[in-house]
Amino acid sequence: MDLLSIKDKVCIVTGANTGIGQGIAIGFVKAGAKVLGVGRSSMDDTIAKVKGMDGEFVPFMADLGTTEKIEDIIQTAKSTFGKIDVLVNNAGIIRRDDAIDFTEKDWDDVMNINTKTLFFLSQAVARVYIEQGTGGKIINIASMLSYQGGIRVPAYTTSKSGVLGLTRALANEWAKHKINVNAIAPGYIVTNNTAALVSDKARYESILERIPAGRWGQPEDLAGSAIFLASDASNYVHGFTLAVDGGWLAR
Repeated sequence: MDLLSIKDKVCIVTGANTGIGQGIAIGFVKAGAKVLGVGRSSMDDTIAKVKGMDGEFVPFMADLGTTEKIEDIIQTAKSTFGKIDVLVNNAGIIRRDDAIDFTEKDWDDVMNINTKTLFFLSQAVARVYIEQGTGGKIINIASMLSYQGGIRVPAYTTSKSGVLGLTRALANEWAKHKINVNAIAPGYIVTNNTAALVSDKARYESILERIPAGRWGQPEDLAGSAIFLASDASNYVHGFTLAVDGGWLAR
């Protein structure tokens, strides 16, 4: 079971204040990892939930709508824990509107955080991995809309399709440095981003009917897959996007 151990690994998890990022961060700390949790709002809830667990959690406040804080994130992780082993690019936003009415600002806001900052943070962490000479893991959070078109979310679909493609592209270049770049594509998970769907009873039920597992996912459902991709058990896995969707894509 040592293959699946992430004890004492230093992990950066973005969007760790809520939802999927929080679920992964909690799973990592429970498994004994040292986590720098990046979020744009209070992480008091995450801190409370990891209290007493085997690992460590240090919050770092940053708005990843720009790339300005990337170097600060890197330096904080290194100065606090001495190294970096894992990056989870989870932070992301969604804007809903008919494509015919979608604004340039909404487009740019979504693309900036979901793809631009994701790329440049990955680049910065990859440079650390190469400097350390240890290799490392990068785990991107994709989506069902990396595979499907969706409705009224043109920028989100574009960004998450980009995440799937970028995961492959970076894996091709960085595998030689023992850097594993992979992604997780969550299915329908109860989070802030899906609140509009959850509150629409008809839409919620229509989605539920198509999920073979018979339920919407919870943030903690992503922790196990993230631990696998962060551990030595995935050392020969490169450029793959793992669907954690209750069977949605298989339907």
